[in-house]
Amino acid sequence: MSAGWVAGSARARLLLTRRLGETEVRRIAEAGSLEAAAQMLAGTRFAPVAATTDLESADRAVATCLLIELRLLSGWLPTGAGELIRSLAAWFELVNVEDRLAYLSGAPLASPFALGSLNSAWPGVAAAQGMDDVRSALRRSAWGDPGAATPQAIHLGLRLVWARRIARAAPEARSWAAGALALLVARERFISGLSADDLPVDRLAGELGRHWVQASTLDAFAAALPPRASWAVDAVAENSELWRAEAKWWRRVRSDAASLVRASRDGRAVVVGAVALLAADAVRASAALAVATRSSNPAARDAFDALV
Repeated sequence: MSAGWVAGSARARLLLTRRLGETEVRRIAEAGSLEAAAQMLAGTRFAPVAATTDLESADRAVATCLLIELRLLSGWLPTGAGELIRSLAAWFELVNVEDRLAYLSGAPLASPFALGSLNSAWPGVAAAQGMDDVRSALRRSAWGDPGAATPQAIHLGLRLVWARRIARAAPEARSWAAGALALLVARERFISGLSADDLPVDRLAGELGRHWVQASTLDAFAAALPPRASWAVDAVAENSELWRAEAKWWRRVRSDAASLVRASRDGRAVVVGAVALLAADAVRASAALAVATRSSNPAARDAFDALV
């Protein structure tokens, strides 16, 4: 075991000591208002949230705190391990790309996440003046060609490639990536109403196989998937209940990640598990803030309880 992996594993475990945990996120959810909930985070790893005044800004602050931790963790890892963190943290670049797409379609210009060494395509995308420019920048990066210069193609292409990158860089997370793809396709098929012809079937085959293409119901879709992906959707009876499957996905990731950190020697598995646990804690923090902001909304409470 190299000194870099030992140092990175130690740093990852240290970061985990700052997580909120279930008891604390439940207290935040019961705060009764965003202002009160945000102030409860003042002394935590999400301290910048205390200065925010709306839920969107609070969510962004939570995500930014996680990104800073991942950038710091990356600096402790050995030379050659950069792609591991870049792959795990690629969600932040994905959000930057989609914010740029939104801007090119007329939305206000969003402040991007500062990626530093985790950059892949963002410098080129940030300068893009049209969809073709975005596609060209992605093609020259680790993301590759999304297949078309349309928001839908880029939306699907980014998520498909992200899952592939994670599975390749962190085999311990392959079932998480496959489950996430199953959820993505289920949403597109049974919520958004896309047909199989609208989806990149050939590119999905590596993780989802091809039998799902003929499925006309969510039950049939789950039954047609390989086990590494079907676990994420196999207990959902109604299309409208897919949000419960997403909560289940996070609970499984938390459980698996805790096992990786607890049972593994210093090395990649510990880092992968720690990053997943840090991300899950950020997701729970954002969910708690949403409940505090919408305390009279039963749906927000149901979603939070399913997640936590």
